[in-house]
Amino acid sequence: MVTPFGVVREWQLRWQCRRLLRELDVSAPLDVRDLCQRIGEARARPIELYAYPIEVPGPFGLWFHMRDRDAIFFQREDVRWHQDHIILHELGHILGNHPSDAEVFDPVTAAIRENPPAGLDWGDDEKGEHRRRRSCYDVRYEREAELHATIIQEWGSVLTTTPPVTEEPAVQRISATLSHHQGWR
Repeated sequence: MVTPFGVVREWQLRWQCRRLLRELDVSAPLDVRDLCQRIGEARARPIELYAYPIEVPGPFGLWFHMRDRDAIFFQREDVRWHQDHIILHELGHILGNHPSDAEVFDPVTAAIRENPPAGLDWGDDEKGEHRRRRSCYDVRYEREAELHATIIQEWGSVLTTTPPVTEEPAVQRISATLSHHQGWR
C-alpha cells in the first residue's frame, strides 16, 4: 500500500475499499454503524462505538485495540456526518492494521481511563494500551486513515444520489451522463 518513499497509493486504497464493501454486501445509503458491525463480524472481532465528550481542542476520535475487540471513541458533541467521518477514520486505522501511538501522552486517553463510558469493560487489557488517536495528518498512518474515511464516505454519497426515472430517451442520456458513479457500481 505504500511506495518506498512512504506515499499512499490512493488507487490501491480505493480498490481495497470497493472490494471490502462488495464482500460485506454493503449498499447505499451508507450506515457507518452497520458497516462497523459487519466488519467486526467478518473479522470475528467486535467493534464497539462510544460517543464521548472529548475536550476541544484535541483529537476528534481514538481507537483502542483491545485483546478481543476494538473500541472507537468519537466526539459526542458533533454533527452526525462528522461523527461518521471520525468513525470511518478510526476504522481506517483498524483496516490498515496501524501501530499504536500509546507512547505519546494524551490527556484524552487519561480522561477516558479516569471516566470510562457506561458499558466499557477494559477487562485485563490494561486500559487499552494499544491505541491511535486522531489529531493531525503529519504521519503516514493518519493520512492513510483519512483517505480510507474519505473514500468510503465518497462511495456512500455517490451511490446515494440517483437520477430521476424517466421514459424520455434524451433525458435518460443526460441523466446517465450526469450521474456517473465514478466506478462505484
